[in-house]
Amino acid sequence: MTKKIVVTLLLSAILILGLAQVTSAALGDTLLKTGSTGPDVVELQTKLNYLGYSVGTVDGIFGLKTQAGVIAFQKAKNLSADGIVGPITASAINTAYTNKAQGVKASSIVATAQKYIGVPYKYGGTSPSIGFDCSGFVQYVFAQNGIALPRISRDQYLVGKAVSFANLQPGDIVFFSIAKNGVVDHDGIYIGNNQFINASSSKGVAVYSFGTYWKSVYLGAKRVI
Repeated sequence: MTKKIVVTLLLSAILILGLAQVTSAALGDTLLKTGSTGPDVVELQTKLNYLGYSVGTVDGIFGLKTQAGVIAFQKAKNLSADGIVGPITASAINTAYTNKAQGVKASSIVATAQKYIGVPYKYGGTSPSIGFDCSGFVQYVFAQNGIALPRISRDQYLVGKAVSFANLQPGDIVFFSIAKNGVVDHDGIYIGNNQFINASSSKGVAVYSFGTYWKSVYLGAKRVI
């Protein structure tokens, strides 16, 4: 193998390694400031625009508009308003972006669930055309929002992050043991204001409040968004 070929291969390997590192980078891995360019800046600009801190065109170039957006965000979050995106500012942007995205998704899930109020109960039912049982309803609503869930409520209980009753948010899945034996046999979707929507055998898809009865059979909740 000639020296020229060896050098070429080494340069190719270095280039590939560099591209892999860029691809795996995430907002917060690199200090960003005026003059910075690349995919991290694209991510920064995209998230700032989504959060309402308009930086204009997402072009991957950290210019004055991007700097102004960063400063506005930092002031809103009581951070040092230096226009530089270090670990603290990046973490705050990531958190705000995730929270807003989850809120939008949760609102969509609740709106989807409410569309089917009045659809009759059907044991084994998984669609509005034939009716729903409790877990069929939950599975269908989340599927309409791009989230795949198991078919049975007991299996749905194994998915996602556990949430305390005090921290319930719209879009969380709430689980019950109607038989009061500690085994999940019913679930629904929390919609806020101490209410949840579910497919019940007596009313079909309907909204219930967490009164004495439902609290007595409540087992827990999971967040999957």
